[in-house]
Amino acid sequence: MPTKQGAVALLNDPVAQKLLHSTIPARLAYTWRDGTPRVVPIWFHWTGEEIVLGTPLLAPKLKVLPQNAQVALTIDSNDYPWKTLLIRGTAQVETVDGVAPEYAAAAERYFDAEQGQAWVEQVRAMSSQMARVAIRPEWVGLLDFETRFPSALERDMERSRAGA
Repeated sequence: MPTKQGAVALLNDPVAQKLLHSTIPARLAYTWRDGTPRVVPIWFHWTGEEIVLGTPLLAPKLKVLPQNAQVALTIDSNDYPWKTLLIRGTAQVETVDGVAPEYAAAAERYFDAEQGQAWVEQVRAMSSQMARVAIRPEWVGLLDFETRFPSALERDMERSRAGA
C-alpha cells in the first residue's frame, strides 16, 4: 500500500527523490502582507532534511517570510505522466555572509560544476551577504498520475470502479 498523502515519508519515494534532485525549479508559494498569495520559481537544494533556497537580501519575499513563515512548495515534471511533489512547511530565514553553500550546490546542479562556480562568483561579486531560506517539510504530497492521482480524481475513479 502506498504511503499516505501528507506523510513526510513520501520524500523517500523514488519519484520524490528524482524531483528533489532534478534541475526543475521549485515553485514557492507564500502570503503577502495583504493576504494575497504569491508564487515564485526558485532554485532549491535538498539537504536530506530541508529544502534550502538562496535569495538576495532585497527579495520581496523576505519582507513577509519572517512574520508569515507558512509556505508551500511544488516541484513539477514537464512530461506526461506528470510527477508533482507538494510540500508544506515553515520557512526559517537567516542572513549568511557570502553565498549560502546550498545555493552554490544548486547552481552546480542546475548548470554544471564549472558554470555553476562561475555563476556563484558573479553572485558573490554583487553582494557580500545572502538570505538562506530553509523549509523543513511538515506535510508532503506526491502525484505521479500512474499510482497517485489528485484526491478528487481518485474518488471519481473509485466510484467508477464500484459502479462497474
